[in-house]
Amino acid sequence: MDAKKKACVFFADGTEECEALLVVDILRRAGVDVTLAGVGEGPVRTSSHRVCVTVDAEAAGLDYDAFDAVVLPGGMPGTLNLAQSEDVARAARTAAANGRLLAAVCAAPTVLAKLGLLAGRRATAHHGFIDQLDGAVVVREPVVQDGNLVTGWGLGASIPFALRLAALLCGEETAAHIRTAIGYLGE
Repeated sequence: MDAKKKACVFFADGTEECEALLVVDILRRAGVDVTLAGVGEGPVRTSSHRVCVTVDAEAAGLDYDAFDAVVLPGGMPGTLNLAQSEDVARAARTAAANGRLLAAVCAAPTVLAKLGLLAGRRATAHHGFIDQLDGAVVVREPVVQDGNLVTGWGLGASIPFALRLAALLCGEETAAHIRTAIGYLGE
């Protein structure tokens, strides 16, 4: 039997709560062991729309080699806070170096671009940030996959983005089951 997949979804003050929590919800429905990792201090982060979210663990000190997927949600100023985090940088670099799933949505692909992880790779982002994907081959689609890299263009793409991650981690059948269970009629 395959070991249970593990994912790390970051959450900083100012993160777009729906982009983060839709991923957490859908991956947990798929059976993935998801850690909502807090960037900053304390157990609670305040989202971009002033929703208080209790994180599962502090980002500092996590073993990023243990995760099959690393996910960066967008939002402002959450993306700026993610970009300033050495833990986020270490997690993203570890996932990229080990061929693990690395995903970012909305403004967060800019964090990966600044780390040099989008060079020559197909990627997308929110229309307000797409010009900051330095080195990427920009694709204007809701969800773009290039090997182990998955990017999404914003909140409106968060469900198909999360379903793509579920399919990659747990298989198409699992993702299709979740799509039906949640009544999602898109992609």
